[in-house]
Amino acid sequence: MMETATDGRWETLPVKINDQILRTLAELEFTHMTPVQAACIPLFVGNKDVAAEAVTGSGKTLAFVIPLLEILLRREEKLKKMQVGALIITPTRELALQISEVVERFIQSFPQFRQILLIGGSNPIEDVEKFRTFGANIVIGTPGRLEDMFRRKADGLDLASCVKSLDVLVLDEADRLLDMGFEASLNTILGFLPKQRRTGLFSATQTQELEKLVRAGLRNPVRITVKEKGVAATSVQKTPARLSNFYMVSPLAFIVLSPITCACVEYYGRALELLVKNVPVHCIHGKMKHKRNKIFSEFRKLKSGILVCTDVMARGIDIPEVNWVLQYDPPSSASAFVHRCGRTARIGNQGSALVFLLPMEESYVNFLSINQKCPLQQMPLVKDVVDVLPKLKAMALGDRAVFERGMRAFVSYVQAYAKHECSLIFRVKDLDFGALARGFALLRMPRMPELRAKTFPDFVEEAVDTDAIRYKDKNREKQRQKQLAEKKERKVETLPTRKNFQKNKAWSKQKSKKDRRKRMAAKRKQDEGSDVDDEDMKELLNDTRLLKRLKKGKISEEDFEKQLTAGCTSRVGGRGASQQGSSSGMEEEDEM
Repeated sequence: MMETATDGRWETLPVKINDQILRTLAELEFTHMTPVQAACIPLFVGNKDVAAEAVTGSGKTLAFVIPLLEILLRREEKLKKMQVGALIITPTRELALQISEVVERFIQSFPQFRQILLIGGSNPIEDVEKFRTFGANIVIGTPGRLEDMFRRKADGLDLASCVKSLDVLVLDEADRLLDMGFEASLNTILGFLPKQRRTGLFSATQTQELEKLVRAGLRNPVRITVKEKGVAATSVQKTPARLSNFYMVSPLAFIVLSPITCACVEYYGRALELLVKNVPVHCIHGKMKHKRNKIFSEFRKLKSGILVCTDVMARGIDIPEVNWVLQYDPPSSASAFVHRCGRTARIGNQGSALVFLLPMEESYVNFLSINQKCPLQQMPLVKDVVDVLPKLKAMALGDRAVFERGMRAFVSYVQAYAKHECSLIFRVKDLDFGALARGFALLRMPRMPELRAKTFPDFVEEAVDTDAIRYKDKNREKQRQKQLAEKKERKVETLPTRKNFQKNKAWSKQKSKKDRRKRMAAKRKQDEGSDVDDEDMKELLNDTRLLKRLKKGKISEEDFEKQLTAGCTSRVGGRGASQQGSSSGMEEEDEM
């Protein structure tokens, strides 16, 4: 294991680097190597598999791009148009695009090489045609699209045959590849690749899952751990040395906190657009299928601006001169904290990061210090903060789109909080839902299971009929009114009759009648020589559970009657009809 490496000029490497590569490095003003580059390049070029761990922003991209090109240049047999010599796999399309730009800059000096970018957000058939027309010797892509390309033989692309000539495989942000659930796709892809190859794994953190991948995909790898200068030998600080890392403890009444889920990105992105004047605001999250590439490119071209994003942008993304990273929530995975902070203070530059914490979450600071070797210093609360919540409420009253985004953001916050990795620190039962709703500038509380049977004396709902709030977009409002009319019409058609439901009849009498029906049905089954079927038994158990909850005071008689009736209605409609567990109508948001 190589734990330290010193900076030096490229010419001092123990292996000779191609003159054209050195010229490109000079043009890019990369006069000196970073430690991870000095450690990895000689080993990778010397035909060693490497597993490199280095803090984010330490120059890992060049640590594999340079040896990759050197290996391809030294091939005895030149690569043909459809022969893939190198494959780079990365977890997100933004990171793949960024690596592609770096590779393109270097291969301008080597016209014999062509690269192709295979990522989501584009038409796969167009990718197939591009590959067939121009060929590719270097492939850069995300796991999902790459796996799809291996199955495009019927469309005229036999990628399995193309990779038989593969010399180099690179897994960038390898631990994130596994965190994001790409293990099955990776195994499929690896199954098509030749065993005789050089493999490099690059990441800012090491995990048990990654260790399994190292053992499965690398042959006697050299493990490289590059530490920050000035860090003690007994410590392994995982954030850049020139990063000022802060935390701020704030009650929800003063700072709006949210985990950056897709819904929160949409809500706060829109809010910032209206509240922060003369500053470009861009939004990126994992549910943007086709717009992400364009938005990312536009943001990178800005001289200044704000990017509101989920953890889809937390890994490897290199945007020049990012001064601050603000985390409105602690990430659900502690290792993601390191990567979030690493979007600033890259390649020796100065940068600052700040995470907001609630008072009961302050122990997270010690957890990060021990678990992630990531020390934080406290930043005092800012005084005389302008109260923007009335403006946010006014925005919600003036546009249904803003109102709905706020509701979805609140719901996704609570759901993400419940799934936090550090469940001993981040407990849903400790949340002050009323203060949280005020922080989100909600007009009313959403209907969701987590809020059932709770009261919120500190939250005052706005005296407004939220159903009457209209969309600013006239077409959306027209469509909504049409849907409301159709819903009203269906409701009239499906009103219960006295024959199947008597509204004012006591629930206990309805229950006894229902029980008699079930006993009679069971008796008929028994007479026919069979037991009550599973569906009937399930219904009976559900009704029994409802009755128990009523007796314990967990639900009111009105709720009991509604749920019982809903169960009857769904079964009248035929077996297999499902009953929703929440009336909120809010779609659960993914973090990525």
